[in-house]
Amino acid sequence: MPPIGVRLNVQEHHVVIDNGIVEVTLSNPEGIVTGIRYNGVDNLLEVLNDETNRGYWDVVWNAIDGSGKAAGGAFEVIKATKFEVITESEEKVEVSFSRPWDPSLENKLVPLNIDKRFVVVRGCSGLYSYAVYEHVGSPEWPAFNLGETRIAFKLRKDRFQYMAVADNRQRYMPLPDDRLPGRGQPLAYPEAVLLVNPVDPRLRGEVDDKYQYSCDNKDIKVHGWISMNPQPAVGFWQITPSDEFRSGGPLKQNLTSHVGPTSLSVFLSAHYAGDDLVPKFGKGEAWKKVFGPVFIYLNSAMDGEDPLTLWDDAKRQMLVQVESWPYSFLASEDFQSANERGNLSGKLLVSDRYVSGDYIPASGAYVGLAPPGDVGSWQRECKGYQFWTRADEMGYFTINNVRSGNYNLNAWVPGCIGDYQNEVAITITSGCGIYMGEIVYEPPRDGPTLWEIGIPDRSAAEYYVPDPDPKYINKLYLNHPDRFRQYGLWDRYAELYPHEDLVYTVGKSDYTKDWFFAHVNRKKEDNTYQGTTWQIKFTLDNLNRNGTYKLRVALASASLAELQVRVNNPKANRPLFSSGLIGRDNSIARHGIHGLHWLYNIEINGDLLVEGDNTIYLTQPRSQSPFQGLMYDYIRFEAPGDFNRACQ
Repeated sequence: MPPIGVRLNVQEHHVVIDNGIVEVTLSNPEGIVTGIRYNGVDNLLEVLNDETNRGYWDVVWNAIDGSGKAAGGAFEVIKATKFEVITESEEKVEVSFSRPWDPSLENKLVPLNIDKRFVVVRGCSGLYSYAVYEHVGSPEWPAFNLGETRIAFKLRKDRFQYMAVADNRQRYMPLPDDRLPGRGQPLAYPEAVLLVNPVDPRLRGEVDDKYQYSCDNKDIKVHGWISMNPQPAVGFWQITPSDEFRSGGPLKQNLTSHVGPTSLSVFLSAHYAGDDLVPKFGKGEAWKKVFGPVFIYLNSAMDGEDPLTLWDDAKRQMLVQVESWPYSFLASEDFQSANERGNLSGKLLVSDRYVSGDYIPASGAYVGLAPPGDVGSWQRECKGYQFWTRADEMGYFTINNVRSGNYNLNAWVPGCIGDYQNEVAITITSGCGIYMGEIVYEPPRDGPTLWEIGIPDRSAAEYYVPDPDPKYINKLYLNHPDRFRQYGLWDRYAELYPHEDLVYTVGKSDYTKDWFFAHVNRKKEDNTYQGTTWQIKFTLDNLNRNGTYKLRVALASASLAELQVRVNNPKANRPLFSSGLIGRDNSIARHGIHGLHWLYNIEINGDLLVEGDNTIYLTQPRSQSPFQGLMYDYIRFEAPGDFNRACQ
């Protein structure tokens, strides 16, 4: 029997869309999702919450004053003022909840025209949502900053208590009540709470922090919750079939699901990046962007069936949605269909004569199209669309379904430092298929490698991550590859190095055991902090005194920090190199293993070195907070060009 058609019921204060599988109720005209009925459950959303706090789009934004400074941030749930039926048939219903902006709303509401769309399709177990944001290019539209935008769902806490973010990141979660005084003890910042008297006593002694469940954009395809009891089990999943509308590229990290139970799709945020990922709009600057669609997928298990099969089913549904992208059933002209988009392909090779005399296939390279900008600017780009893929083992890549427009072709290759960018901007037109042929990337290189520390992969995951303080654990991350997600690891440094800072000896030390994953401050007995200086000791048997050596330092993260480099004289008043104050990604506090990437190429004259034993000193002096510090991606010391390797 074919599925029944989609039905629309417009009421005075609510709009109800029902396809016989799922029934969605939205407030009229605000466009807040107030109810989702599925599989005999009247409402999957938290009925104890006010209707405005169940399923909604929101923004965080800042007005700009006359001096050009940003005022305090404002959190705003997007409440529409106009409801419109866009499409109504048995095959699908698409409705619009829009809120136009005009100058009378200045400093009251975010200066954007916002059109929220909700779509229900025949036979589909869920709903789609997307939104079109527009800042009009006329003088009366004020400047502002857009700090965050997302869609959020608050689920029923009496049902949804099992969360799944990845195959190896799943668990029963605390209740929101467990974070309240008497049950939870706030730690170094409000998001982190020690569970001292949770409703479920098995959770006592664990730390709950929503940032422990963040993911890279490239990995946020499906996440959500399972209601185990009462039977049958029900799943609520956010599926994101494309990253094109998210800012910052594939490595930008965002929140997913967390205690609430809350399920998020974050499209734009400063998390793990700082102000660099906050789009700043000038007065009268024209801008329009489509965020989404995302798919809210609902599934259920048969009586007696393992509820965890719902996660496997959600992953299969995610693949279906990815294969269906770009969707063909959306009504907005601002969402480009497949025939309005283009494709680009090619082969990326690496040329590094100190590694191989032949071109090296860029196996596993991240290759992407991003709006025009400087080399590497894609990781800070936050206004346009980006399209990324991975090259195969031979370096071949294909980027499909790219919106028409002008782009730079960017790439970075695991195992290589630096960023590739095509010299000429690329124009994608409707239906085009551009073949770039063989593209050659020459990573930064002056001479042969004398020594190196780490792996150039834009992460500090290969370095030593200590066990957490047993008083502050998340059991999910015990014996887990993501052990860096435990709370309080920054204070473990002083316990491991109580009197002297880290010393790494080339040829003897092992960076997986002897290089702490984050260059953090030392906690003192009076609970203040002091900067730290790490040493890299190495031997030069043959010294080119007239040559220029090169120290390449790739950083995986920087949080209100400074990198100072000194050579053979730790007490030199002026360092050979200083980065100055850099970074606001806060990855140390947020349990990230990377933030934004930085690359410094530091020249060291041969007369600063000696034949025999040498020491490079890396100092991070900023110490007002335990969370100020650096994470290293990779460090390499090169001899002058064509100078024979002479390091032990």
